[in-house]
Amino acid sequence: MTTTEMARTQVEQAIAEQPVFDGVPRGPRLPRALQTVLFATRPLSFMQRARRRHGDVFTIRPYGFPDIVVLTDPEHIKEVFTGDRDVFAAGKANAAMSPVLGSHSLLTLDGERHLRQRKLMLPPFHGEAIGRYRERIEEITKAEIASWPIGKPFPIRPRMQDITFEIILRAVIGVSDPGRLERLREVLPKLLDFSVLDMWAVWVFPKLLDSPIARRNPALRMRPEIDRLLYEEIAAHRANPEGHDDILALLLRAREEDGEPLSDENLLDQIITLLLAGHETTTTGLAWAFERLTRNPDALGRLRQELETDEEQYLEAVVNETLRVRPVIDGVWRKLAAPAIVAGHRLPAGTLVFPAISLAQTSNDAFPDPEEFRPERFLEGSPPPYTFIPFGGGIRRCIGAAFAMMEMKTVLATVLRHVELSAPDQRPEQPRSHHITQIPARGARVLITARRSPDQ
Repeated sequence: MTTTEMARTQVEQAIAEQPVFDGVPRGPRLPRALQTVLFATRPLSFMQRARRRHGDVFTIRPYGFPDIVVLTDPEHIKEVFTGDRDVFAAGKANAAMSPVLGSHSLLTLDGERHLRQRKLMLPPFHGEAIGRYRERIEEITKAEIASWPIGKPFPIRPRMQDITFEIILRAVIGVSDPGRLERLREVLPKLLDFSVLDMWAVWVFPKLLDSPIARRNPALRMRPEIDRLLYEEIAAHRANPEGHDDILALLLRAREEDGEPLSDENLLDQIITLLLAGHETTTTGLAWAFERLTRNPDALGRLRQELETDEEQYLEAVVNETLRVRPVIDGVWRKLAAPAIVAGHRLPAGTLVFPAISLAQTSNDAFPDPEEFRPERFLEGSPPPYTFIPFGGGIRRCIGAAFAMMEMKTVLATVLRHVELSAPDQRPEQPRSHHITQIPARGARVLITARRSPDQ
């Protein structure tokens, strides 16, 4: 036995000898109503306080959910991401989203059905398939930059939202008809027109979705028209399969094990999932990147220098450090389909386990001075396993991670090659809950001091 194997065996034995406690761990003893409000509106500060008081694993009890066991230690998170997929069920944890995402959505499936769907969807989001969209993203970004004001502070997050919506429409869906494209530009943003209160109301009272109250919500009112327009686009793609080079076209070519193509309903569910899960997260990641760069001029200056060459190491480090220090989502869910031992606790079936991305990535052990924005740390080697997990992990890792990284790098580089950006106020913006994401509280306000030629 080698020295490494002996060390691993000793660690495994030490873990096996640790006591196992029955039931969920301790957690905040605040009233459930207050825990619900804090977890919905200030999840990061709420969980930080709970970790300081109760340690790396604790339980929170908001309304509308079973007990939520929050995990912040990388080893505990590894247990979930590498655990039995039939026990740690992500689809069941996301079941409340099924009425919006659809029954075929990758986020709401479990087991073999999830693996089959993931296998079908994976090719369009990896390798050469995503590289072909870089030039289109550059064109979309340059067109948006042309309308930005000079010398007047403005929040950049809405501008990023415009860019990422256009990328969804032209690179992901590939809308072919000008009239349909214009109408989708008007109605698709309304699909995201719901508040944190709306979202939690549905989680706590699921039957609200079938009530007259819900039907007055702008997002639900527009859904029938959005579905109709997207079905029209799917039909147009089917009628001319060789005339499109977007991600929808690639999904149309995918085949089930029996040789059958994906149904129109399946394709619609995946488009809605990509829009709701991919658009919002990339928009917010880009907003945080500009907020962090303009509040850290040294990092911005170094990135500008690299962009004068063909190198992308520091650009990728900037994106990674942004996603580390300002994660877009706080964590991911798994619902125990059977009893399981997690973090030294024997948990009953039905418990929600919550690997907390935000807390794992701001650990002093893994990242010295964790609140400091220092992209150089990603040039010094890979972080320890399960300490940097902005896209989740295991078989449920975000299928669009590679596309999102390419998109963020392309938009960042294009903007910084065309305008000089600074911060109107050096004070950092604090995270604010928006849907399931944490966005800059003031929209990541920036100031354009000059336009520049990319050849300068």
